[in-house]
Amino acid sequence: MSLKTLSRRILFKLLNNGSSTEPLRDRNATAVFGPSSTRGYYNTGKPRCSGPDGAAHVRVVDLRSDTVTKPGAAMRQAMAEAEVGDDVMGEDPTVNELQKIAADMFGMEAALFVPSGTMSNLIAVMVHCRERGDEMIVGDLSHLHIYEQGGSAQLAGVHATTVTTLPDGTFDFEQLESKIRHGYPDPHYPRSRLICVENTHNIQGGRVMPLPFLQEVRAVAEKHGLSVHMDGARVMNAAVALGVPPSAILQHTHTVSVCLSKGLGSPVGTMLAGPQAFISQAVRCRKALGGGMRQAGVLAAAGKLSLLEMVQRLEEDHSNAKTFAQALQNCEPSLFSVDMAAVETNILRFRLQEPTLSPSEFCERMAQVGEGEEDALGQGVRVLMYPHFGNSVRAVWHLGISAGDTQLAIQKMQLVASQFLKEKLRNR
Repeated sequence: MSLKTLSRRILFKLLNNGSSTEPLRDRNATAVFGPSSTRGYYNTGKPRCSGPDGAAHVRVVDLRSDTVTKPGAAMRQAMAEAEVGDDVMGEDPTVNELQKIAADMFGMEAALFVPSGTMSNLIAVMVHCRERGDEMIVGDLSHLHIYEQGGSAQLAGVHATTVTTLPDGTFDFEQLESKIRHGYPDPHYPRSRLICVENTHNIQGGRVMPLPFLQEVRAVAEKHGLSVHMDGARVMNAAVALGVPPSAILQHTHTVSVCLSKGLGSPVGTMLAGPQAFISQAVRCRKALGGGMRQAGVLAAAGKLSLLEMVQRLEEDHSNAKTFAQALQNCEPSLFSVDMAAVETNILRFRLQEPTLSPSEFCERMAQVGEGEEDALGQGVRVLMYPHFGNSVRAVWHLGISAGDTQLAIQKMQLVASQFLKEKLRNR
């Protein structure tokens, strides 16, 4: 046996918890989750593999996030064949082409390819808030405020004040204006510089920001000399849901961060777009944060396919999410509460109406293959979801989940609900 072959076998065993059995997707498994947090949806408890004996085949339907997407054959081929150069020197032709495509699509003067959405948002804050101690106004349930480790304060020295995030992801304008500081240069106060919005809104279940709301935010900002940055990680979902080009949304913002590695299917990357002067400063910040990549065209090639070929297919994700939501609503016994009007894109939040069935337990039941499941469904089905913010469950559709997968998830949900009811009646 060659050393190379031996190394591969050892690595395979390590990645599979010391087992030489088939990969997780083809195994029977039970997911064990940690406690649900009212502050977040990222559960660090990873699925552990176990389950009833005799499972012949297990289908995994992974609804944890649209970040789990994997590049397909065409995208991998484009990456392999990409023409590259040194992007820090501005000489990678594929990166330059991607940045031009993004700027044109977003209706912005320029764009910058950045490794991640968190870095992109941080760069935007650093450029807009030019002095340490400047202040930005963010929604209290925004991704930037909750899930990005407080990087704006930690690394940029920027203070955040919050407005209350409403159920549709918007906020009250009277409250917004009350948060704007008017005392500068009084040494007691920070200086208001920036208003941040999120579209679609993650925690509130993929809600689309109405265009009149964004227009009013921009008007308030300009009235007080502030800028508007959009965390548009899923703004392409918003554009598809509204039936408008992304530029129709982004005309109401000064800058935007758009993720390529969620529903658009790239393995890595985010586009930061805005005025040319803003992007020139953003290049410096990206370098300082360690985001300057060299032959990045290998990654940018995937980004090009994401923007040019993967946008319209987001409609499929929205449709599948609505199909599952409708099935929850129609489920007998009635265990679930879902607001169909709030299901606008690919993210679904729903609650359990049965007090004895917690979101964590429901997610555990969905992720394990139970006794008799193969007889009932024809195969074992593991549906992966997360207990989410506000005692709810979060499920996210993406290019890895087909209409057929969605039907399997519905059948599994109906089976779990039926089994739970039988157990409840038996234990009375």
